[in-house]
Amino acid sequence: MTGVDRISPDVLDLDLQDAEVERHLSRTWGTSPGFWGAIATVDHKVIARRYIATAFVFLILGGLLALAMRLQLARPESRLIDPDRYNQIFTMHGTNMMFLFAVPVMGAMAIYLVPLMVGTRNVAFPRLNAFSYWIFLIGGSLLWLSFALDAAPDVGWFAYVPLSGPQYSPGKRTDLWAQMITFTEVSALAIAIEVVVTVFKQRAPGMSLDRIPVLVWAMVVMSFQVIMAMPSIMFASTTLILDRLVGTQFYNPAEGGDALLWQHLFWFFGHPEVYIIFLPAVGMVSSMLPTFVGRPIFGYLALVMALITTGILSFGLWVHHMFVVGLPRMGESFFTASSMAIAVPAGIQIFCWLATLWLGRPVFRVPLLFIIGFIVTFVMGGMTGVMVASVPFDTQVHDTYFVVAHFHYVLVGGAVFPLLGAIYYWFPKMTGRMMSETLGRWAFGLIFVGFHLTFFPMHILGLQGMPRRIYTYQPELPWSGLNLFISISSLILALGFLVFFVDVLRSWRHGLPAGPNPWGASTLEWATPSPPPPYNFLRIPVVQDRNPLRPEDKELPVAAGLRVDRRELLVTSVVEALPEARESSPQNSIWPFWAALATSFMLVWSIFSPWAVVWGAIPVAVALIAWFWPKGTPEDEA
Repeated sequence: MTGVDRISPDVLDLDLQDAEVERHLSRTWGTSPGFWGAIATVDHKVIARRYIATAFVFLILGGLLALAMRLQLARPESRLIDPDRYNQIFTMHGTNMMFLFAVPVMGAMAIYLVPLMVGTRNVAFPRLNAFSYWIFLIGGSLLWLSFALDAAPDVGWFAYVPLSGPQYSPGKRTDLWAQMITFTEVSALAIAIEVVVTVFKQRAPGMSLDRIPVLVWAMVVMSFQVIMAMPSIMFASTTLILDRLVGTQFYNPAEGGDALLWQHLFWFFGHPEVYIIFLPAVGMVSSMLPTFVGRPIFGYLALVMALITTGILSFGLWVHHMFVVGLPRMGESFFTASSMAIAVPAGIQIFCWLATLWLGRPVFRVPLLFIIGFIVTFVMGGMTGVMVASVPFDTQVHDTYFVVAHFHYVLVGGAVFPLLGAIYYWFPKMTGRMMSETLGRWAFGLIFVGFHLTFFPMHILGLQGMPRRIYTYQPELPWSGLNLFISISSLILALGFLVFFVDVLRSWRHGLPAGPNPWGASTLEWATPSPPPPYNFLRIPVVQDRNPLRPEDKELPVAAGLRVDRRELLVTSVVEALPEARESSPQNSIWPFWAALATSFMLVWSIFSPWAVVWGAIPVAVALIAWFWPKGTPEDEA
């Protein structure tokens, strides 16, 4: 405990002037200087920025792999990349983009924005938050280390058995893939638990359920999806390791197993994962759009209900990835209907956004450009999604480049476009500096044009019969011209991302200073300085409206009564957000880092020996005991 913590057993913010409150809170919630202080921090903003930066590094690496594949496919019978390396690149690209970029970056945005938007000082379980980042970083680094050592997985990001089983994939490549899944899913589950508890128990007084920002609702739905879907892929990857390491036969039909069991388990996670990525993005759109049209979002209740409905329906679609495996016709009909039904809540959201644009006065800044690009692109991807939901059509285009095109239209159009707009929008809050409007417009134009020129022709390639996952093709096939065009267009897309990253790096150091609310937004995160201090809010705000920062309000009402001599949070009721209790928030600690190292050691060791689970659990237990060991006086821990 620091000296300031011993001032008095009840040093409350209501007893002090603002300057004194700020001084005490800065010491209480701050991060110690130096390397170990940075390692030990549990500040949600610091951890979220690390998550975002790491995820974008993985995006760059995955994009370079995509360019390598396009160079290989630019000409028929190309020998630029050999088949084995191409399979590694293909697997690494998909695994990297889905598990190391898309899901983690959405979780990172939740970690950063949710506490600020609901008016609290940190996430629930902040040490778990720090642990989740270290697990994510170590797992992703191990995967890329295997690629650098020419030992990367080569069975596709979906790792279908029996190809990924012991008979057809000897060695440790597939085991590395399966264990990397465990790393990333542990990280995602930790974030999901933090978000759910933070939103339902740490909201600012007065922020009842009908006043929660749409983005926060999207993050809550995403978190419940993670909690429900991630155990499926963790079970699948664990049983695959058991088949390979100790000789179980979960997926061996000759011994009573079932190869289709893998597809059911994988896609029961895999299709909700699409919406785990998509729903936070549409929440970002619903939060950014009102700022640039000068009016509240149209159809708040409809948007929230559409988010919840999408989250529920997403668990009833997984079999539309399996229409060609010989399922009963009744089952195919059910999943066709559910695949088409999920377009209804998506359509409701789009109509609400269009109505908001129509009824407002749009100001076409860079974030709004990305929103419009998202709406156009996602509608196109949604239309092809309805097409592949039809069994006869899907039977014809299954495993062709038509599916590749649809998949990227939905994920890049539905998630990356809003995410890039969100980076431009919240960058001033995170760094205190504005990004360049000129470079932002160039980045948007190059990315939008490059994306459509790259992926729209893939629909045509798919209809011409070009299969996905091939590393070359014969010159007499009618695919050469389009493949060359796509490969050239991908360079335009890459140039757009290069401009974006140049803008980020330039603005980080030399961008124009941003005030607390440079956009004139109405949500609660803009009530803090830019960037926010370690404690977020000097005093916890009181929310009286769905848009708490209304222009007519000169000052935001605040709640008092929290201690400033130790980390303390306000706990509120689930429905009405009425104050219920004061709760201590854990101090900075080095033990989440050591726990992550011990857990990583156990997981990596288990690739080679099942005894790792037994002996590797010992250092994990030691780290966890130190993590939770009581510190301070009984009064401090009460």
